[in-house]
This record gives sequence, structure tokens and C-alpha cells, in this order.
Amino acid sequence: MAYDVRQQTNKSRFDAHTSSRRGWTRLGTDAAVMLGEESPEALMDLLRDRRSPWALPPDCSRQDQHLREVAVLTPKLVHGSNIFQILRSLRIVGKGVEEVDDGLLQLHQLEELILSANQISRITSANLPRTLKVLELCCNAVADLQDLCTQPPPELQHLGLGYNRLCSPSQDKYLTAAFWPNLVSLDLSFNNFMDLLGLVYQLSSLQKLRILVLQGNPLALIPTYRAFLVDSLPKLSILDDIHIGPDERHQFHGLARQPELIRSEARVVVSIGEIEGVPDPSPRQQLEVGSKAPVITYSYCVMYEFVEGEEIEDGSCTEVTKIHQSPTVATLGVDSSAQDTGETKGQQEPAATEGPKTHSAKVFVTPGKPWAGTIDCSYRKEHTAKDLVGLKSYLAAGTIVSVVEEKVLSWPVNADAEENAVTKGKAGRVLQKDGAKVPVPRDKQKKKKKEQKPCELRSDPPIRRTLGTRRVTLESLLATEDLVATVCDFGILITEQPLQPPSLEKVRNDRTKSKDKSKKTKGERESQASWKTTASAKGKRKNKDSAELEEGRELQPVPLTVQFQMQLLRWPSAAGTQSQESVTMAVGKTQ
Repeated sequence: MAYDVRQQTNKSRFDAHTSSRRGWTRLGTDAAVMLGEESPEALMDLLRDRRSPWALPPDCSRQDQHLREVAVLTPKLVHGSNIFQILRSLRIVGKGVEEVDDGLLQLHQLEELILSANQISRITSANLPRTLKVLELCCNAVADLQDLCTQPPPELQHLGLGYNRLCSPSQDKYLTAAFWPNLVSLDLSFNNFMDLLGLVYQLSSLQKLRILVLQGNPLALIPTYRAFLVDSLPKLSILDDIHIGPDERHQFHGLARQPELIRSEARVVVSIGEIEGVPDPSPRQQLEVGSKAPVITYSYCVMYEFVEGEEIEDGSCTEVTKIHQSPTVATLGVDSSAQDTGETKGQQEPAATEGPKTHSAKVFVTPGKPWAGTIDCSYRKEHTAKDLVGLKSYLAAGTIVSVVEEKVLSWPVNADAEENAVTKGKAGRVLQKDGAKVPVPRDKQKKKKKEQKPCELRSDPPIRRTLGTRRVTLESLLATEDLVATVCDFGILITEQPLQPPSLEKVRNDRTKSKDKSKKTKGERESQASWKTTASAKGKRKNKDSAELEEGRELQPVPLTVQFQMQLLRWPSAAGTQSQESVTMAVGKTQ
């Protein structure tokens, strides 16, 4: 851990510059010193000089600095087992450590032990020095605290257990003053604690606790989470890296005596705004229209995933397709009667086609809207999720947002056959006129029939085509953020116009024109060519500026985008922009 700076410094310097005179070495061009060890003051200057090879790095810890100074001033202390008497901090991060053995007991003065980003699943407290004040086990695989709480260090002030596998209620009982009487700071972030009432009951015994981090746990998704903790732990100063002020305490005063307001569920609002960059389908529609072509209608919608739960309708028709695993892009929201061509022309997120997730989800679809330059979905839906663990997994993985085009072909119902059958069956139909029977003409019967019954259309199953897919990151909602608002960019869509074969009549006309043209005399062709040249030249001069202007006015391709927003509803704090009336409304909804 430490090295003899004095020995390395003298060796490197005297090996690099030797003199013919015994006992001398050249330093630079003019300076010369006697051969031998340099003074401690000179070596300390080498440590402080930034241009020196032995200079301390900018991110050097205080412990590292102390060891280097000891190696210079009193090198005997860093030899052998003496180093164990000096070392106060030990940091082993990302080294694949799986177990902590009794070798740490040799560090009699150790106060800080950082073992983050390793593979530790259990840690035995009997192998920890009793002098420990800081123990950091973040980003490991700790799932049980029983071994750690057998003989915990009595003076421990900070315990870091974030990003592990702890869950309630089995581990709540180990977070009390009986095991950690001097604990000031506790990090339990991004575990699987779900029982808010049970955990708060245990933490309330930690009289010295001032800093608590619980973000990233399923219980932190409950709307009343922060409000209940602020009132239940009056000595807490910082919760989830946010300072607790007196206004916030006054705002939530008395909430700890109303545990009936704490419900194990989360409320999330999804809003979808405008869609832009959808190519105009009218050119394709005109190419498909013929003498007996169907009526073609296009509509556009947005699909997104959300975990299974209850949905509160907000006046918008939503098509829901239930799935047990997250589907691929091509099957999002498509029922058995619909077709999906899967022709996605825009850019796609590579992660959107990953394997299935662990949480079950539904696919929600916004109401279809007709084409426009800017399609306003005006979609808002509130979801209530009671599976908090599933919601946490969903937010950590993100959601898939897709823009889908739906084409419907509607064909006129062939009523001629029916009318003929009716007419034949009623061919003897007559009218009474002046006492005489007069047969009714068939043309009048058909005309009357058509006036009474409008033309009916028969629609084929919708053909859906995914225009773009993007994964939206939602992990910030697991921390202290309440809102994720983004514009999903799917790139510029490349539309391909279908080519129609020329009709037989057009081919005949072209052949006739070519024959007539070949029969013209040479003089007629020359005069006609000169006339065309003169006319085109005049036209070019006249319309040159207007053509350039029109070319400049051509719209540049617009990428396909959609506005997506997801908000996690929480009780507003005094630091927020919402008023106390919002809190009262939230209490009413919770009740």
C-alpha cells in the first residue's frame, strides 16, 4: 500500500545521472549534489511539486497523502506489520470480492471500509474491526443482514446498503437501535422494501439517525411516502438527498397519526401530445383509387406499455391489449383481426427488440386520428398500480412507444344482385289508377329503392403498419423526479410510392403518336423543333426566378416525433409549486 519514497527517489535520480567523479551526480546542467540520500525536506518538495513524477494525484485521498508523508518522514513505520497500525481507511471497489475474512482484524485503527461494486452476498460481523465508523457495501448482492447483525461494530455511524437485494418484512427487524445505537446515516436505496409502515416503525428507534436514503424502493412510489416519513421521523434532516425544512414539517404535521392514508399503490399519469412528421397518405390513396377501387381511410395512433393494474378513464377511448410478456415491436397492440406489415421506415431503437421482461404489462393505444401536418392526440390516462415491485421493474427497464398507421379498405356492398332478385319476385307489382291496374316500370322501382337506401360499405380488417419505435427511459422516476417529459424522435421516414403499370389504352395511344410523328416531313420536324426551342427559351427566362423560388420553398423532410410524458403522482411538498389545497385534494382522493 505504501512504498519507500526516499529509496525510490534516490535510486532513480542517481541512476539517471552519474559523474566521472566518485560521489557526485549532475542535476540538469549546473546543479551538483553529493551522492547520498536526499533530505526529507527535499523529498517532501518532490511530493508537493506538480511537475514531479512523485506528485500526488489531484484525486488523492487524505489517507494516501498521509501514507506518502509517513514513508518520507518516518519510513520505518511503513515496513512490515507496522502499516496495520496506521491504516484508517481501506477502499476495495470493483475487484470481485466475494467474502470478508478475519484478515481485517489486523487493522486495529481501521475506521472506514468501502467494499462497493463487488460480489458480496453475506458479511460476517465477527471479521470486522470494532473501530469501524463507516461501512459501505453498495452495489453487492446482500440479501440477508443476520450475519452482519450478530456482532455489529458498536461505533458505526454510516451504513451503506444501497443497490442490494434486501426486502421487507424479513429485514426490517435488523434496522433498529439494538444493533446500530450510534447510526447517523443509513442508505437503503434501490432495494425491495415494500412495507412503509413496518419499516418506519423500526427506524423510529434510531434516535441519532439524521440522513436516510430510501429512493428506488417500491415503497417510495407511494404518493404519501415522503410526507409520512417526514412526520414520523422528526429528527431526520435529509431524506433522499433533499433537506427537510421547517415548512415541510409543518405542512405534514399529524400525518403519522393517520396510517389509514398509507395505501400500497402508486398513481401514474401518461400524457401524449402532438405527432409530427407523418407523410401525407393522399398520393398513395390517389394511386390506389380506380374505377372499382375501395374507399381508403388512414388513421394514426400511439402505443405504449404499462404494467398491469387499474386504469382510470379520462374521457378517451383506449384500446387495451393484454400481454403476459413484453412483445416485440411488430406485435404491439395488434389483435387477431388486424394485420401488421411491420414495414418500419424510420429509425428504431436497438433496445426495443430485446427479450421479454420480468413484469407483465399491457399495451395501451390512443384513439386513432386522421392525418394532418400536426396530429394532436390530446391523450391523458391515469393508471393505478398495486404491484409496486412490478412497477419498479417497469420503470427501471423503460417503456416502448410506437407510432402506428392504420389503413382501412371499405368496399361498397354489391346490391345489384339483391335488387334484381327483388324485382323479379315483384315483377307483377301494379298500381291502382282510375280503377284500372297499371304495372310499375322497373326503372322507377330501382330509383325509388336507391333513394330510400343509401350505399352501404363493407370494411376489411384494419392493416396496421409501425412507423417508428423508441424506448423511453423512466429510471429517474425511481429517484426524486416526479416527471419525465420527452419528445421521441424516430427519424425521417422514407416513403416509397408504388409504381402502376401503364394501361393498355395508354400503350396504344403512345404507339399511335409515335407513328404520326414518324410520318412528318423533315421540314415540319425542324420548324416544330425551332418553335419549341424559342417558346421554351422564353418560358425559361420568364419562369426562372419563380422556379428557383418554388424550389427553395420546398419543405425539408421533418422527422417523425411524438410528445410523451409520464408523471408519478406524489403529495406536493412545501418546496414545490403546488399549494396546500392540492394536498387536501390528494388526501380526499386517497380516502
